[in-house]
Amino acid sequence: MIRMQIQFTEEQVRVLRRRAAADERAIADLVREAVDRSLTERVGPSRAELRRRAREVIGTFDFGVPDLAERHDRYLGDAFDS
Repeated sequence: MIRMQIQFTEEQVRVLRRRAAADERAIADLVREAVDRSLTERVGPSRAELRRRAREVIGTFDFGVPDLAERHDRYLGDAFDS
């Protein structure tokens, strides 16, 4: 990790200290989490996160077509021809 120095208002520090104590976490951990959340909202999830999400849903949908995995190109072509 890279050490950085940042400045907070007194109110921000009060809130951070309360939250850190309530969650039994370090203030630095809360700040890193907030920065990650802010960056994700602006640029979207990372490729690694997208891959993780895709792997998570594999096999969770049932379209009632038993050979969909093997013949997906044909089904897709049929759908576009319609």
